[in-house]
Amino acid sequence: MHLLVTPRKFRHSINFAIVLRVVGWLLMIEALFMVVPLVVAIVYGEVLIAVEFAVSVLSTFASGLVMNHYIRPSSNTMRKREGLLLTATVWIFFSIFGMLPFIFSGTVKSVTDGFFESMSGFTTTGASVITNVESLPRGVLFWRSMMQWIGGMGIILFTLAVLPMLNYKGGVSLFNSEVTGITHERMRPRVSQTAKSLWAIYLVFSVVLAVLLMLGPMDWYDAVCHTMSTVSTGGFSTRNSGLHFWHDYYTDIVIIVFMMLCGINFTIIYNVAVRGKFGDLKRSDTFKWYMIIILMGSIVVFARILYKGFVTDWDIGGRLVLSVFDTVSAITSTGFATINYEHEGEFIFFVLMLLMFFGGMAGSTAGGAKIDRFVVLLKNMKNELYKVVHSNAVTSVRLDGKSVPHVIVEKVLAFLSIYVAVMVFMAVVLTLFGMPAFDAMFNSLSAISNIGFGYGEMTGEADKFANIPDVCKWLLAIEMMVGRLEIFTVLALLTPSFWKRD
Repeated sequence: MHLLVTPRKFRHSINFAIVLRVVGWLLMIEALFMVVPLVVAIVYGEVLIAVEFAVSVLSTFASGLVMNHYIRPSSNTMRKREGLLLTATVWIFFSIFGMLPFIFSGTVKSVTDGFFESMSGFTTTGASVITNVESLPRGVLFWRSMMQWIGGMGIILFTLAVLPMLNYKGGVSLFNSEVTGITHERMRPRVSQTAKSLWAIYLVFSVVLAVLLMLGPMDWYDAVCHTMSTVSTGGFSTRNSGLHFWHDYYTDIVIIVFMMLCGINFTIIYNVAVRGKFGDLKRSDTFKWYMIIILMGSIVVFARILYKGFVTDWDIGGRLVLSVFDTVSAITSTGFATINYEHEGEFIFFVLMLLMFFGGMAGSTAGGAKIDRFVVLLKNMKNELYKVVHSNAVTSVRLDGKSVPHVIVEKVLAFLSIYVAVMVFMAVVLTLFGMPAFDAMFNSLSAISNIGFGYGEMTGEADKFANIPDVCKWLLAIEMMVGRLEIFTVLALLTPSFWKRD
């Protein structure tokens, strides 16, 4: 017997049934992803872990199958509101079922820790409650990195690529609600084709990087795990000391290159690599700013390291690599780090905070507020200052040689205002639970920018996020999701108008 769920008798009420049914499809897909770390556990002889993964796979697949099979909506229409609801809901469902391997294996101590680790993985934040990752089974560590790889390009985007039926059922609204950016340019006529093209680039980057890393000191396992963490700009590592464990220039430089690539708009990469439109790079104001900020940030960090003498056992070239690495890691929200600067003053951490706030380019796997928005903000500020003197002047904001509609400029200003407001509000809440003000602001920015850096006595490198109160873990986990979905998708659900019938 099938459960027939109707959207009541109202034509424009929210169709919850279609949302839940698609979530069921997604959970079955998540279960298939879990099979990969299960195989890894078998390869490394982790029999008990393999069994625990098998239970996780069966639990996730069965739940998805029940939802998909027994929930039969009377209408298969998915409009914008259903798209927004599905996009936000699926990240919660994925995180709940994604934490099962952590819970069953005893990797985390509580559901709170499991949800935090899982949400941090899928949102590619990289914050962790696990203080000794080298003690974990390889199957669990592989799943931890794989969560970031899945979330890097986007859960919904993957679904649009493998379930073409959604191309006709709200596919555009789903695409727009998850893909980051001011506007959303489709590379192909159909949403599903665009999703496949984006994932194709992502897969090529993953394969090439894994091969290059295996040419260095990493074995296949570490190479694949760090590949998934790098192309997703997530930052999870298989070593307690991160990439510093290998202390290898070749590995650092290769990862720098791919962090930078994955911080670039994938549409530009597609147009350049596939269509040969090299002019897109030349015309892109955002790309120019991206490279300028990386250059300036690297110079500042490099100069500070030389002045303070943080590193004494590396030559000048090594310090330069280190400076570029930390700059790129911060602006792309990857979160890999080479040095713990906490004991060397707050200047470099403040510089990294600015880079974290900027973030990479829209349409990339990087987090942050996105450079595109800051370019629009700066150009709009320039216009407003010009009109103070020339009050009758008619000006427009131009990005990449095109005029940006005023409604888009207003949306950018609103986004940045809300972004700062959410960050400050969460920082204030964190201070209520005993976190120092600067530490709270840094950790709130780290969560909403999806970077995962910790700072201070409660979330510093030694303890990570393990010792903060549970309520703070839940709040930061939600803030990660808000940041990953670029605020509006989640906050729209909190408005009364979203739930009213049209």
